[in-house]
Amino acid sequence: MPWARYLAGKLAAAVVSFAVTLVIGFVLFNMMPSDPVRTMTRGRPVSESQLAHLRVQLGLDKPLWLRFLDFVNDTLHGHLGYSWEYQRSVASLTLSHIGPTLLLMGTSFAISVVIGLWLGQRSGWRAGSVFDRITSSTSLTLWSVPTFWLGMILLMVCSVGIGPIHGFLPAGGMSDPSLPQTGFTHYVDVARHLVLPALTMVLVTYAQYVTIMRSSIIEEKGSPYLLTARAKGLRDAHVRRGHALPNAMLPSVTMIFMHLGMLISGAVTVEAVYSWPGLGDLTYEALKIPDLPLLQGTFIVFSASVIIMNLLADLAYRFLDPRVRAQ
Repeated sequence: MPWARYLAGKLAAAVVSFAVTLVIGFVLFNMMPSDPVRTMTRGRPVSESQLAHLRVQLGLDKPLWLRFLDFVNDTLHGHLGYSWEYQRSVASLTLSHIGPTLLLMGTSFAISVVIGLWLGQRSGWRAGSVFDRITSSTSLTLWSVPTFWLGMILLMVCSVGIGPIHGFLPAGGMSDPSLPQTGFTHYVDVARHLVLPALTMVLVTYAQYVTIMRSSIIEEKGSPYLLTARAKGLRDAHVRRGHALPNAMLPSVTMIFMHLGMLISGAVTVEAVYSWPGLGDLTYEALKIPDLPLLQGTFIVFSASVIIMNLLADLAYRFLDPRVRAQ
């Protein structure tokens, strides 16, 4: 019964969060100070009657409350509305762009977690050492750098080339259309195109894991159970890995699940800088009009993925932390 009550409470909270997300997603994009119809017809000789007819076709003549009900209905039916620019359902557009985003974000996520947790636990265990100072200052500096700025710098150095340094990596896209799109050659080509965007994401995200793991290790260092482990004659490395690290991992679990939820959303700035054909680049293109159904649909997909991962993180805590089970 305690487990059932805990699960029911978390599910109810997730449903409420999703309902609030629906409202925020609709209000956020429908209050944008822009006229999508005039943007879509820019540079074309269009009369006022034609503009009015286009607004009727797009449903912009309806009152806001009726458009909100249509938006909720489209969301509950799964197709998330229809894109004005692409003339396709938002759900099909999302599915066609989700693969590149998962490839980019999944690669950068895995590398960031491994590097960040390894550096964080060693840095926290030797707090104040030269290794700790170098690791902490480097990671925090990279974390503070704007993602799009770092992406452009890496693009200039590694793709365009500066002075005697010649570009040696592709400047953008996911593959070279002049090469075969199947087989080993294609996979190597995709891997070369993946290097720069994945490196950009790793450099600006691994610091979060370093900081959280370092703080957790420092808090655990003075715990009585570690003194007991040392009194048993265990080596320092074994005390760190076998006793301090499992407990210090708990705060990092939340961060890992939260970033897992962000895998689908991708990074709009990184995908825009490198022309990576994922959901982030799709959202960036939708902002130009703005394509309201597409923006609303992608926002719901991004938010739902975060809500689901937060729910899984709460359930994982139930198994990992005895203090949560005791509640």
